[in-house]
Amino acid sequence: MSIETSIASLVEDATGQPYPYRRAELVEPDWTRFPGWRDVTAEEWASVQWQRAHCVKNVRQLRELMGDLVDERFYADLERDQAERATMSMLVPPQMMNTMVPHVEPAGPGSLTEAFYADPVRHYMLPVFSDRRTDWASHPHATRDSLHEHDMWATEGLTHRYPTKVLAELLPTCPQYCGHCTRMDLVGNSTPTIEKLKFAGKPNDRIGDMLDYLRRTPSVRDVVVSGGDVANMPWPRLEAFLTSVLEIENVRDIRLATKALVGLPQHWLQPDVVEGMSRVAGTARARGVSLAIHTHANHAQSVTPLVAEASRAMLDAGVRDVRNQGVLLNGVNADPHALLDLCFSLLDGAQIMPYYFYMCDMIPFSEHWRVSVADAQRLQHHIMGYLPGFATPRIVCDVPFVGKRWVHQLADYDTERGISYWTKNYRTSIEADDAQALSRTYEYYDPIHTLPEAGQRWWAEHGRLDESALKAAEVAEASRRTAALQAW
Repeated sequence: MSIETSIASLVEDATGQPYPYRRAELVEPDWTRFPGWRDVTAEEWASVQWQRAHCVKNVRQLRELMGDLVDERFYADLERDQAERATMSMLVPPQMMNTMVPHVEPAGPGSLTEAFYADPVRHYMLPVFSDRRTDWASHPHATRDSLHEHDMWATEGLTHRYPTKVLAELLPTCPQYCGHCTRMDLVGNSTPTIEKLKFAGKPNDRIGDMLDYLRRTPSVRDVVVSGGDVANMPWPRLEAFLTSVLEIENVRDIRLATKALVGLPQHWLQPDVVEGMSRVAGTARARGVSLAIHTHANHAQSVTPLVAEASRAMLDAGVRDVRNQGVLLNGVNADPHALLDLCFSLLDGAQIMPYYFYMCDMIPFSEHWRVSVADAQRLQHHIMGYLPGFATPRIVCDVPFVGKRWVHQLADYDTERGISYWTKNYRTSIEADDAQALSRTYEYYDPIHTLPEAGQRWWAEHGRLDESALKAAEVAEASRRTAALQAW
């Protein structure tokens, strides 16, 4: 269903309201419906060690889990995508895998195939070749580091993009790899399509450099601690880093970024993690620092009782807020009902604050996920008024060289060619000597397949690079990134 069709259907509900609110009880799907987990006990399921040891990492392991419930054509489709398109390698924890096709009872060989193809969580956790567009698989302006975060490193892994806040990438791994990952340039294992870059410095040296920069830069008050995912850092090391950050007087906000609260809640329920978070939160509270967790759920199916339990554990430990930063994805949640269902599941079921929905960034092979700015504006309009104001998520466009902007904040918009123009009110760390930084406009590009015929013709004539040019551009960008990493 297209976004336009789904929005139009809102006025047809028999309740008289375009969106009928119903509080839904969270459900932990029965994992034993999958042949490979038929004998898995509740105790094993609750174990973070078991979860990590049984992640789905390749087609063979998925076949062992699903057996003949999924047709061979799906496995071949997935295998081709991993070989020709995937920017992220496969890594799906059992918890996340279990939220796919949660309500379909297996009824024999191949019985889950169509439901598996259609499943919204599968769409971004296990993308297949037939999901991708063949006309414009990548936008001509797509890049590996689409937000130019590496260009704005103050020290290796520490992006100083905004005047008062920094992003600290402590490590390059996650407990799960989402197909649309904006940091696919650095995070995860290399794929046949993307040779990943590597941090050059030793972890302790990089962390020491980050702390030194924070101590000598009093304008920074807000530190987003990410990666990768902080759940992949051993707790004692993460606690030591957070304790050091809390000793820096100018830091007033700390946000921990972790998909694992949704994809691997068992991690955040470990007694040593809960107790350690309580210590860190107590120190933060005593020093007047706000400590929050930011997680990543894209569909209501992923919000289960275990997710709610992990969220409550963190709030009880003293974390000020648990907030969700989802990504707006076609085939997953680019629909008013799907967005509101997710928001209410988070808010009512798990005490997680709906916070942001980012438009999917312009990375390679992401065009089938991306939506236009105009569609994002319509979606923002249609979710207004149902949630409390403080819990109504903002749909934002992360504009290269600009940063997050609400989707209605554009300065101009060529809807025929799908080019939106944005302005900014601050300099990034690479623009200190740029006199025009605050007066020029910056461009963002809609997916070409969403444009009217005239716009698609224009891009066909002016925007399509041949294969050799694409390869040369990719090699040049990778070389530049490697040189930048080595410089650190």
